[in-house]
Amino acid sequence: MGGRITDPTWRRAREGRQPIGPLLERERIVDGIRAFFKARGFNEVETPLLVRHPGMEPHLEVFETGLLTARGQRERAFLTTSPEYAMKKLLAAGLARIFQLCKAFRNREEVSSRHNPEFTILEWYRANADYRAIMDDCEELLIALRGGEELLYRGERIELARPWERLSVREAFRRHAGIELDECLERDGLAPIARARGYAVEADTTWEQLYHQLFLTEVEPRLGRPRPTILYDYPVSMAALARAKPDDPRYAERFELYVAGVELGNAFGELTDPVEQRRRLVLEQEERRAAGRTLYDLDEDLLDALADVPPSAGIALGVDRLVMLLTDQPSIRDVLWFPADQLFDVGNG
Repeated sequence: MGGRITDPTWRRAREGRQPIGPLLERERIVDGIRAFFKARGFNEVETPLLVRHPGMEPHLEVFETGLLTARGQRERAFLTTSPEYAMKKLLAAGLARIFQLCKAFRNREEVSSRHNPEFTILEWYRANADYRAIMDDCEELLIALRGGEELLYRGERIELARPWERLSVREAFRRHAGIELDECLERDGLAPIARARGYAVEADTTWEQLYHQLFLTEVEPRLGRPRPTILYDYPVSMAALARAKPDDPRYAERFELYVAGVELGNAFGELTDPVEQRRRLVLEQEERRAAGRTLYDLDEDLLDALADVPPSAGIALGVDRLVMLLTDQPSIRDVLWFPADQLFDVGNG
């Protein structure tokens, strides 16, 4: 391609071949997000995009770079996958309600209608609150941004009026896949079911891989219809930064938000026990090693800070997907001025 963008958004917009309205509507939506949180007493914060310790999630790959000084000193550095670590340190500093709109970066992902390696993320946290308060925030935020209690997306009517569907992962598997998850929390419990349904099950297929095959095919497409779904209480092995439920430690205080089958946000009742957090991060570090992912050290500053973080809850929400839904566009590339497949020679999935 010789470095030339063959048909960039700006040219299509100038020639009337791409609607510019959704791109301009993005500004109104972002302004609305800020107004929503400021009206509720949240402080807007800014944290670094260039960090020494990105998120440790085993399934995410990072963009690695280096920080060079004028004296020739080099420090290993990464573009952050989320501002979560830094924002938790601000909770430890005494801030009680914080939010942030920023860029985040994830490598080794398909460029698609739902994914771009550089994307905009909204995160907010409440001290002295649990994940149910974040659920309430989600309901109020979408209604405020929409300016009403109904959303039309790709010909599908989504009812935004509260209360939304609040569905446990356990109940979702029972209802949509006919699986009793309580009986399948070990690999040997889930593997026979997946194999009988025709999914790929090899000797080295993990429980999490089996879970995702079933979830992505049989459960997720049914969520968020005909009203948004808050899918809550994930198996604890899938919530490394969330606290376990006191009454059932097999599950953790995590929820995801779905609208019209699109996953918008991922929330936690935050784990604030530094000993348990260290144990989980070490396990994830080993999973990264086994998967051939980039390895880096634990964020010791985060582990030190957790001892001073009060009971808290927070969420990461994808702004590009939110704008896509609110402007009734089929792909996030329709609400990005410079999608990755216009900047690099990569396919759009």
